[in-house]
This record gives sequence, structure tokens and C-alpha cells, in this order.
Amino acid sequence: GLLLAPQILGFYHELADPSVVSAMCLVHQRFSTNTFPTWDLAQPFRFICHNGEINTLRGNVNWMHARQVLNYDTAGFVEIGDGLARFEIPKGFKYLNAKQSQYVLHDLWGNPPSETLGMIFPEEASDIVPMTWAIEISYDEDGHVKDDDAKDIKYDELLEQMQEQIKEVNPERKKQGYPTVELTGWASQPYYDDKEKKLHWAKKILFETDSTETLNYNIRILGRKGVLVLNAIGGIEQLGEIKSKVNPVLAGMNFKEGNRYADFNESTDKVAAYGIVGLIAGGVLAKTGLFAKIGLVLLKFAKVIAIGAVAVGGAVVKFFTGKKDGDNA
Repeated sequence: GLLLAPQILGFYHELADPSVVSAMCLVHQRFSTNTFPTWDLAQPFRFICHNGEINTLRGNVNWMHARQVLNYDTAGFVEIGDGLARFEIPKGFKYLNAKQSQYVLHDLWGNPPSETLGMIFPEEASDIVPMTWAIEISYDEDGHVKDDDAKDIKYDELLEQMQEQIKEVNPERKKQGYPTVELTGWASQPYYDDKEKKLHWAKKILFETDSTETLNYNIRILGRKGVLVLNAIGGIEQLGEIKSKVNPVLAGMNFKEGNRYADFNESTDKVAAYGIVGLIAGGVLAKTGLFAKIGLVLLKFAKVIAIGAVAVGGAVVKFFTGKKDGDNA
């Protein structure tokens, strides 16, 4: 245990106080033996209690997560948001609803809590702990984004502006315990489909804790009052696969009638403070602020499994995680 019997009086000072009187004394000397004793596991036995296996609670919770089966939709149409859009699940993909996506992003992958409308996975993704690349869906209702500037974008200059903006964000990332990040270049130059009002591009990102670049693949679908945000999450080596498979996802995701870009009402609807350039460089950066990190992650079972940037036992996979410096279980 943490104390030997002769040390108890020195720890519980009230036991040596002559004004303290008790009609009963209960001594419990059983301490768990499956975990090395630490102060954060110690209990003040001033009340009747039972230590038992309390220090295995986190491990038990993780094992419960490991047995929780994800219920994907694998075909047909699913509604995105409250009547906002609908997604026709293409062959080779499956959709996970918003509640279960929160569980994957936060509980399994270790990201800070955030709003999500669901996730899209390749069909081979596990129904327990998905280890593939994925596309997260969210919605920014900042107003109707005018696309007049789409044809005038100078991508090299835009990249330089984005790199400077990310440098400005880094001190706040560091302050909150997250690794700094560097935008090293385009993985795929922005492309805007004026007819479908769909925009996509990919960035190469390097985190200070990593030796290899990671991929941030962005898809935006413009609507009447805002933008559907689809972020494809994966390793830089998966860029080719994501690019080759993203078209059916783009085709299947559309605003419902009344929310489409063409439904914009100039007299009643708000216009966003930025256009296509701002959507790529500024507006979304302000929204996402602390970029989620694509790191090297292990399944999180008890304390022996950690989120980190080093390979342990060869069981490392590319995941999407908001890991902070020094995080373990």
C-alpha cells in the first residue's frame, strides 16, 4: 500500500486529536495488487468504502468500447442534419450517423469534442475500431458564399497566406497543449466545379511531433445559407486512393430542395463575409482553429496502450486524433 501502519497517525491527524471520539473503528488493509500504487489512486478512508478494483475502471470502460459495435448504413439514402441534405451511399462506402461518429472521433480517436453530422468510411472499415481513412461531415452556416472570385485565384499566393495564418495559430495550439503544425504545400491544388458548386483541395501538413507529412483533404459543397464541410482524413500515402474514390462521394452528397445554392434569396438570406478564396484560406481556418492531428495511434486499452507518434510492437495505424503532448491512455 501507500502507507505502513505506523504512518497512519501522521497522515490522519484527527486520529491524534483528543477531541475526536468514535464509537467504532473500521480498519481495511486490503489494497489492489494489479496496479502499482500511486497517489491519484489513493482513497481517504474517512468514510466506509471499498477500494476493490476501482483502479481498473478505465481499463474496463475501454474494453466496453472495444465491444461496442458500430451500426453503419451501407446502401440507399441517409438524411444529413435536420432536413439539410441527403447522401446517397455509393458502392464501396458506408455511412455512420452523428451520434456514433462522435463516439469514434472523441472516445476512440481521442479528439476534443466537436459537432459532426456523420462520417463516411470505405466498406472495409471495422465495425468495432475503424482504422481506415474516413470523411467527416459538418456544416458551417456563415451565410451564402459568393463564388465570383473562383476564376481569379492565384494558388501560389494563396498558399503563402495560409502558411502565415497557420504560424499565427501555433502559439495558441502550443498554449493548449497541442503540437505546432506547418503547412508544407498543396497535396492537390484547389478545384472548383462551378456547375455543381463543389470545391475540393488537399494540403500537406507536418506536425512538430512527426517526421512524416500527413494529409488534410478538404471538400466544400456550397448551399443557400452555408457550406457542407467534408474533411477526408488519412495518411499522405493514401492521397491517391482518396482522390480516385472521392467523386462518387461528391456526387452522392447534395443539399435538399430549399437549401440548395440556387435557392438563395437575395432579399432575406445572409451573405458570407468571404468568397471561395476566404473559404479555402481564412473562413475555415478560423472555424477549425486547432487542426485535428493525423497521428500514429494504437487501440486504447488500459494504460499499456498509448496515443503517440512512435511504433509500438508493430501495431501502429494511421488515425485521426487530437492528441495533446504527453497524452497516454
